[in-house]
Amino acid sequence: MTGHKRHSPRSHRRAVTAAATAAAAALLLSACGSDSDSGNPASGSGANFVTSDSGIATVAAGDRHAAPRLQGKTLDGGQLDTADYRGKVVVLNVWGSWCAPCRAEAKNFVKVAEETEDQGVQFVGINTRDTSTQPALAFEKEEGIEYPSLYDPTGRLLLRFEKGTLNPQAIPTTLIIDRDGRIAARAMQPLSEEKLRGMLDPVLAEK
Repeated sequence: MTGHKRHSPRSHRRAVTAAATAAAAALLLSACGSDSDSGNPASGSGANFVTSDSGIATVAAGDRHAAPRLQGKTLDGGQLDTADYRGKVVVLNVWGSWCAPCRAEAKNFVKVAEETEDQGVQFVGINTRDTSTQPALAFEKEEGIEYPSLYDPTGRLLLRFEKGTLNPQAIPTTLIIDRDGRIAARAMQPLSEEKLRGMLDPVLAEK
C-alpha cells in the first residue's frame, strides 16, 4: 500500500499562483482582441448583423439601425459631436493604449484614414479604460494617429449603443457608420488593412 504524497506549502503556493496567472491571462484575452461574438450573449440582438467566416458582421441597407449620437471631450481636450459627420461614412474604432491588438492594428487605420480622407470618410476613436489621457495621447503620437478620439474611460459612451451592437469587453471593436448615420458593419477583432478596406469600401461605394 502506497502512502499519500504530501505537498509542501511552497509547491501549493506555486500551483495557486500558476492557476491565478492562467485565469488572468484568459481574462485579458477575452477583454482585448476577441475575434468573435461568443463573449456577447446578446450578439445580434436587434442589430440584424450577419457574420461572415472572417468574423466581419454586416447589415443590409434596409435593415440598419441608427447609431447613437456621441458627444464629449476628445483626448486633446476638444469637443466632438458625431452629428457633425452626417453625410460622411464614419469609421468608429474602440481602443485602449493598454491593448496590444489595438497597437497592432493602429498603423492600418492611419494608412486607410489618410487614403480616404478626401472621399468623405471620417475616422473617430473611442478611447476606453485608460485612467488618464497621458498614455492614450502617447499611443496616438507613437502611432501617428491624427484623427480625433473621444475619451471614455468608464465606457459610458459605449453603453449608448443598442443592446447587441457592442460588447464592452471586446477591445478593439470597429463599426462602419453609413452616410445616413446607420450602423453598416462591425468587427470585434484587430483589423488588417485588407479587412478594414473590405468593411469600408462597400459602404463608401453606396449612393
